Amino acid sequence: MQLFHVIIPAAGIGTRMLNVLPKQYLPLAGKPIIAHIIQTFFSHPRIASIHLALSPEDKFWQSLSLNTESRLHIHYTGGESRSETVLNTLNAMQVDAEDWVLVHDAARPGLTHESLNRLLDTLETDAVGGLLALPVADTIKKSDEMNMVDQTISRQNLWQAQTPQMFRYTMLKQALSEYEGLPTDEAEAIEALGLNPKLVHGELRNLKVTYPEDLALLELIVEKSGEKT
Repeated sequence: MQLFHVIIPAAGIGTRMLNVLPKQYLPLAGKPIIAHIIQTFFSHPRIASIHLALSPEDKFWQSLSLNTESRLHIHYTGGESRSETVLNTLNAMQVDAEDWVLVHDAARPGLTHESLNRLLDTLETDAVGGLLALPVADTIKKSDEMNMVDQTISRQNLWQAQTPQMFRYTMLKQALSEYEGLPTDEAEAIEALGLNPKLVHGELRNLKVTYPEDLALLELIVEKSGEKT
C-alpha cells in the first residue's frame, strides 16, 4: 500500500509582506502560520510523514514552541528556488518509490481536512496525480508594459492552482531533476514530462498569504470558523 508523505518548502523570505519575519512565521490567530499547517497534517490519520524544508540559515524555527511528534522531519535543504528546495528534500527522504508526495506551500494555512480528503480520495489510484485548484471566477485582463489593458482573456477552462500538489515520489523526483529552468509549481514540471495532472476542486480559504491583506482575511476566517488557537 502506498503511503502519503508531505513536503512543506519553508525556505523563502516573502518580501511582499513587508515584514522582517519570513511569512511562514508570522502570527495567525495566536500562533505562527507554519504551526497551523503542520497541525493540519499532524491531525490527519492518513499522512505518514511530514517533511519541513528550511533554509540552512533559518534562525526562527528553533525559537518556536511547537508540539511535535515523530512524523515530523526537519531538513535544512532550502535551495535557491522552490523547485530546488523540493528536489533537495526528496533526495533527503527515505520513502518507497511509489509512495505519494504532497507538496504544500508554507504560507497556505487555510487547508481543511475536507479539501485534503478530496485530494487523497480523487488521486490515490490515479496514474499521474494532481493538485487542488479553483476555477477562475473573475474576468481576466492582460496588460501591456504601461499597465494598460491589452486584451481580455476568456476564463473558460482556467483554474487557479493551489496546494497540496500530489505526485508519486519517483515521478516527481524525475520531473524536477529533468526540468530546464524554474517551474512555477510541481505540476508544471510534471507537465513537461508530457503528463496531465488532474485538477481537484479546492476552497477559497486555502489561499496563499502573499500580501498583508491576505493575513487579515485569514484571521477573519479563523475567527468565524471558531478554530482554536
